[in-house]
Amino acid sequence: MVAPKLPKNAPEVQKFVEVREIKEGVVILKDNSLKSLCICSSVNFDLLSTDEQEATTVRFQEFLNSLDFPLQIIVSSRHFNIDNYLNQIKELEKKQTNELLRIQTGEYINFVQSFVEFANIMNKSFYVIVPFRIVETKEESFTGKIKTVVTAQKGKKAQFEMEKFRQYKTQLDQRTNMVIAGLQALGIKAVPLNDEQLTELFYEFYNVEK
Repeated sequence: MVAPKLPKNAPEVQKFVEVREIKEGVVILKDNSLKSLCICSSVNFDLLSTDEQEATTVRFQEFLNSLDFPLQIIVSSRHFNIDNYLNQIKELEKKQTNELLRIQTGEYINFVQSFVEFANIMNKSFYVIVPFRIVETKEESFTGKIKTVVTAQKGKKAQFEMEKFRQYKTQLDQRTNMVIAGLQALGIKAVPLNDEQLTELFYEFYNVEK
């Protein structure tokens, strides 16, 4: 994937970005911890009956209690962008030969624009973040532990040894699969993001259009 062009304030933005590398669907942070991200479907809780709401709450509680690692849930809210859709309708309006239909198309465009602005419609995306942190053991010093995890080269960015990366990624994948299965039991579909999707997601998080 070709990395998106960074804005002029990129150096300032990068100070706050804890991501060091994205590889094989895994986010590697500067503290050497690993994370996987899954985009999730949602359940309209308000439309459920009282009994269904209680059952869903209990199942979700049981799911959380079954995990022996922390879990982070992110809800991303953005204004609903219909520019592309409206542009397509405007092109149809220009090509419309029937005067009445052309007028109705224009009125429809104005209605949609006004409705979206008045209702302040938001597009929500749901993500779950599964972490894996390399814990220092008593038998091994901090420096020794780091040396087994990364290969440091003078003047170059530290990179994970491939063998160690595979080992830790396997454990992270096991956790991710456990979370996906648990959410599926709640009627929620979770899909891991790949490298391209992760790159685009972090770019959007740190470069919000005003």
